[in-house]
Amino acid sequence: MALPSVFDLVGTQIPRRTGEESYPSLFCTRILLRAAGAVSCFWPSLADIMDALLGLLSHKTKEGFVMTSLSTARARGQNDFAVMADSFLHDPGLPFASVLDSESIARVFREEEALFGQEDMFSTQIVLWAFLAQTLRDGKGVACAAAVADIAAYLLQTGQRPPSGNTGDYCRARAKLKRTALQRLVRESAGQLEGQVDPSWLWKGRHAKLVDGFTFTMPDTPENQKVFPQIGAQCPGVGLPIARVCAVLSLATACVCDLAIGPYEGKETGETALLRGLLETFNENDVVVFDRYYGSFMMLALLSLRGLHVCVRRHQLRHSDFRRGRWLGPGDHLITWTRPQRPKWMSQEQYDQIPETLTLREVQFDVTAPGCRVETLTVITTLTDPQAYSRNDIADLYGFRWNAELDIRHIKQTLHLDHVRCKTPDMVRRELWVTLLAYNLIRKVIATSAAVHKKLPRQLGFTLACQSILASWMLLATGACQDSQALYHLMLARLAANEVANRPGRIEPRVLKRRRHRYPLMQRPRAQLRAELGKT
Repeated sequence: MALPSVFDLVGTQIPRRTGEESYPSLFCTRILLRAAGAVSCFWPSLADIMDALLGLLSHKTKEGFVMTSLSTARARGQNDFAVMADSFLHDPGLPFASVLDSESIARVFREEEALFGQEDMFSTQIVLWAFLAQTLRDGKGVACAAAVADIAAYLLQTGQRPPSGNTGDYCRARAKLKRTALQRLVRESAGQLEGQVDPSWLWKGRHAKLVDGFTFTMPDTPENQKVFPQIGAQCPGVGLPIARVCAVLSLATACVCDLAIGPYEGKETGETALLRGLLETFNENDVVVFDRYYGSFMMLALLSLRGLHVCVRRHQLRHSDFRRGRWLGPGDHLITWTRPQRPKWMSQEQYDQIPETLTLREVQFDVTAPGCRVETLTVITTLTDPQAYSRNDIADLYGFRWNAELDIRHIKQTLHLDHVRCKTPDMVRRELWVTLLAYNLIRKVIATSAAVHKKLPRQLGFTLACQSILASWMLLATGACQDSQALYHLMLARLAANEVANRPGRIEPRVLKRRRHRYPLMQRPRAQLRAELGKT
């Protein structure tokens, strides 16, 4: 029996369906499936599937693209920052609902004159939403191609025209995100959350801020090497560009309040120099907690002049003598520090404002841990009233400093900020601030769960919060969830049940069981190694 040709099937036998006049490939695909149906009994089922899919096409967008919309999905405009806020469990009935809601985000971008592409598929709202997803994911999900796929899925679901698979337009749109707007969003999210916390989350009624530094690397490009040079001891072409960061974090909420970034080496690139640029971040009567690297006379004096209190471990070059000073109790006394000579980075006018002496409190206590030897710590603080702040209170306060290390570990490992992917310094800074924005928004979700279930934010796991947000990322963004209230409460309950930092008796060796690839480290430039391989 002679099989019918494709051309025999065109016309009255297979009339065109809605949308096929705009996209002939759909019509041709259905024709081919019909033609193949005469050959195999399996092919008619594929044709029936195609018929069913085409039958779902019911309306057109203004661009002429035919789109199917689910009955549970709500149509939303491209110029709506709710796509970003809703992805992080924003609901007016939950605690902290006013923290970085869609109106606040839109206000910041308007004030910074940072809105772009409002009539385009790559608008500010969509690009920032996709960029946030990149920072939360790992593996293949961090690629720009994955972000474009997210945008295409979102636009299709909301009845809009999707982009092509080319990532160039998306990458150029990311470069339009104004860094000042991103910085404001990070600072405002931390400040708004800090201002609404339950008083029981504070330390002795005070807002405590943790300070610590870290580094991260980036792709080895000439632009990155120029601004963030590799370590000087490394041979050219062998090392990676590296940046140094000093961060201020909240003890109550674990949010990043502010951050300063600079090169790893060079004049005024150390963590203390970066911290001096962040003094405006603190509010009067805050308690600043940091390690002994920051514990100089000048740093304590600058913070005290702003009405701040300090808790810092005594520097190893300073010596203690508890036989001197005003005795307050065992391992507790008042001491006096004298102003040193003016450092080179300080102006004479600023030096004249520094007091000649500082009256400080020195507290010594022992730290014991199962299986470890006892360690004696000496802490310097400006909280000199022993009635309001006991010796044990000061010891507990300094013990909270370790939370800064854990928070930075989440930022670098869970959110993969140990090595960024962007190839220019401007984009490196954008990726840094978008990552911090994602981190603060996750912390907002954790704080919401803690408030609803009467717990502390630092009791709840960060990684599970990221996983929960990503699991419903597209569902919440498109509004396709049939019962968002039930989903919100289910996710918050799961987060509240996942308590961390309570592992009594856990002792684990710091060893690796899985053998990694035994490739040697690069000791010479890649071009030189490639040339040698070509000779063999």
